[in-house]
Amino acid sequence: MSTPRRSPKRTAIRTASAPAGGPVDRPGDDEIWPRVTREIADDLAVDALARDRAGKAPFDEVARLQEAGLPGLLTAPGPTRRGADWQAACAVVREISAADSSVGELLAHHYALSWSSRFFGPAPDAGDTRSPALALDVCTAEERWLLAGGIEPPHAESSPGLTLTPAEGPGGGWILDGRRAFASGVTVADRLVVGARPGGTGDLLVVLVDPGHPGVFTEAATDRVGQRLAGAGTVTFDHVPVEARHVLGALPHDEHAVAPFTTLAPLALRLLLVHVGLGIAEGALAEARDISRAGQAGAVPADRAGGPTGADGALGAGDDPYLLLAYGELATAAHAAAAVVERATHALAGGLLAEWSLGLEERADIAVLVAAAETVTGRAAVHITTRILELVDGAAGADAHGGGPGFDRFWRNARALTASTQAAHRLRDIGDHYLHGTHARLTLLA
Repeated sequence: MSTPRRSPKRTAIRTASAPAGGPVDRPGDDEIWPRVTREIADDLAVDALARDRAGKAPFDEVARLQEAGLPGLLTAPGPTRRGADWQAACAVVREISAADSSVGELLAHHYALSWSSRFFGPAPDAGDTRSPALALDVCTAEERWLLAGGIEPPHAESSPGLTLTPAEGPGGGWILDGRRAFASGVTVADRLVVGARPGGTGDLLVVLVDPGHPGVFTEAATDRVGQRLAGAGTVTFDHVPVEARHVLGALPHDEHAVAPFTTLAPLALRLLLVHVGLGIAEGALAEARDISRAGQAGAVPADRAGGPTGADGALGAGDDPYLLLAYGELATAAHAAAAVVERATHALAGGLLAEWSLGLEERADIAVLVAAAETVTGRAAVHITTRILELVDGAAGADAHGGGPGFDRFWRNARALTASTQAAHRLRDIGDHYLHGTHARLTLLA
């Protein structure tokens, strides 16, 4: 029997770049955010292996992000705040993921969900400067919320997903019921953003829920192969009230009625997760390079080295041509993936700036680039982390029980992150678009 989720008090962490005043008081510009991100990434990297092995709920990790103000990075511009753009958010996720990809995944889901009222709310009227759709991201920054959840409908047609029934009484609103598994953040989130259908059918409503309500029960996913600190779990909603003001928007059941801008929501999340995967590959490669430079990896066996061996002329780790060849191959794979990802990131950023004026053709082009980035990076991350295990863990004398410098976590995290992505489906969509100009489905499952 699960119990209601309760969050322990988070430890206050102060850094030189994170003043106590919070994210509202700090400018979100190109100079501050990279410095803050580097400090947090360096901090996370110090004990990443120990925390991965412990597998505890990431309350402390979330506190580090909140104290630095990173959850509020995508806040809308205003009198007391200047939000960074999506390209900056992607860069933050990528660098954090190189140090600890579980924390990077937490942040990726948070950033995508923080724009829920923008993606799914009504298009603002011309000349309306109040921008009610910006309420969620502003509140997220001011309250230092970490968001988790998911909006996409269940993949199985037979699954009812989460359902809403009208609440009785003059205040209106809804009652939320159902049970659903989420990939990230639900064990530590301050608020949940979920999609649910009134009566189980029709349009999907996007609602904001307090996980501290007595009717919300969270069970942590404790047996994950990788991404162990991402806060994944299953949430049960038992007669949870949702006020009318906490309905952030809607996703029409008819995909032809969905605005192209709204369909950028799943692409934004997918691209952010691509940056997590790229961060895993780059982080593994950088750590392996440091070990090889220090001479800890040892030399490739003499029968493979093809050069002089022995005390009078042995090949060291930095001289072995096979090791240099391996690093050249892996670095090239990482560079190639980064180039594809950066092109997709630039395209998505442009589509997000276009907002409600975005057209179907432009959305289709963005979808193809995101799919290409997803495919190339997923393959590169798994390949790089697998080869790193061979080059570093094996050469360092790791035993069959997982000894050595702990590079298995990069491989496990890459596998866990990419396991649900069907590369064949992405490549088919890319080929269909290239050959016939066909658009991918305009739904959250596209």
